Amino acid sequence: MLMRWLAVPALLAAMGGSALAGECAPLLQGSLPKLHAKETIDLCQRFAGKPLVVVNTASFCGFAPQFKGLEALYQRYQGEGLEVIGVPSNDFKQEAKDGAETAKVCYVNYGVTFTMTEPQHVRGADATHLFKVLAEQSSAPKWNFYKYVVDRQGRVIANFSSLTKPDNAEFLQAVEQALASKP
Repeated sequence: MLMRWLAVPALLAAMGGSALAGECAPLLQGSLPKLHAKETIDLCQRFAGKPLVVVNTASFCGFAPQFKGLEALYQRYQGEGLEVIGVPSNDFKQEAKDGAETAKVCYVNYGVTFTMTEPQHVRGADATHLFKVLAEQSSAPKWNFYKYVVDRQGRVIANFSSLTKPDNAEFLQAVEQALASKP
């Protein structure tokens, strides 16, 4: 019996503190395919307890230069636990038809190192689960590069339009609020 009780803390430690999927915030339930890779991202396993910026992107949008600002934000706050999740989408008809082309825009043209997924639907009934929950907690994206700031408990604390650049003072204040949130 003693051996069983000793195994529980070891098992929890091995799981990185996020015990069971049932304990994961609704926002992070499920997985998404990583951009131009064979791996799938288990959102709960990868992002539970972390402050997030989630943004729907498009390769051929006039706001695409925001990739540079999002990467700078990620580099600035990554050491404090911030994660940025970019979700390409063709819902607004400005995304490449091919994941390789999307990857080139993100990784080569803009030097993105934060997490990017394969293109997903981000609006309406076909929206991926992540964006359905983001919409329930705030609003659906109105255009590409719509940004959500999520606290460590998986709750949207602010959302920002495409016009809001990643170095905007209010946006940065929301990111710092998410960083300061308790898991």
